[in-house]
Amino acid sequence: MEKTNINWKEIFNRAEFLKSKFDEGTKFYGVPRAGQIVAGILGNAVDKIEDADVIVDDLIDSGATLEQYKKHNKPFAVLIDKREEYKQEWIVFPWENHNGNIEDNVTRLLQYFGEDVEREGLKETPKRYVKFFKQFLTVPEWNFTTFSSEGYDEMIVQTNIPFYSLCEHHIAPFFGYGHIAYIPNKKIVGLSKLARTLDLFAHRLQNQERITTQVADFLQEKLDARGIAVSLSAKHMCMEMRGVKKHDTWTTTTKLIGMFKKNDEARLEFFNSIKK
Repeated sequence: MEKTNINWKEIFNRAEFLKSKFDEGTKFYGVPRAGQIVAGILGNAVDKIEDADVIVDDLIDSGATLEQYKKHNKPFAVLIDKREEYKQEWIVFPWENHNGNIEDNVTRLLQYFGEDVEREGLKETPKRYVKFFKQFLTVPEWNFTTFSSEGYDEMIVQTNIPFYSLCEHHIAPFFGYGHIAYIPNKKIVGLSKLARTLDLFAHRLQNQERITTQVADFLQEKLDARGIAVSLSAKHMCMEMRGVKKHDTWTTTTKLIGMFKKNDEARLEFFNSIKK
């Protein structure tokens, strides 16, 4: 995601525009913490929400904060509404240190659960955790290299491709093996690109069913193959470590396109291949 830095000049220009929408003497309550800065810039800030005419914040992103404050039945105003602008960008305000601010949030989370963040083993943990997320959720760029099939029209299958992902519901890992097959039409793809395609969709906050479908649809779009088959088998830590706590349980998902969907022999050949 592209990062956009908002400078103080733009902040003050937006604040003046925002202030012009309200009558002179309007009282502003700032959502902790960034909204308090906005309220201070606007002037006439109040400490208690019940004393305010308007609630202000720096931005609307997911809309969760907006929903939280609806119960107060007061106007809600922001400097930037990401539903309308900067939709695919990470906004950094002048009062933020991009990485440091995120690391502070990890520190606060550890403190909330009673951890001593000053002990040796945890001092660098927030930095490492942010680094892990950045590395895992960023897939290196690569080219989907294809070649002429030169008349080859039989199944190509790659089995036991290791993959790792993070459950979007609990941010717990799930991992296992993928099996990918296709029947060429006019193009074949470099063998490493099948594994890279799986990584492309697995290295996100995901669910297994979506990865399976996305890999199959992506390959079909790129190859226009006569058939695509994708099968993933994985262990989910959100099931093994919490909830039902059933260990060594494997979940298998499959997506079939073209001949693998319509032709019994092709489908059987694929499933026999991945059993080995």
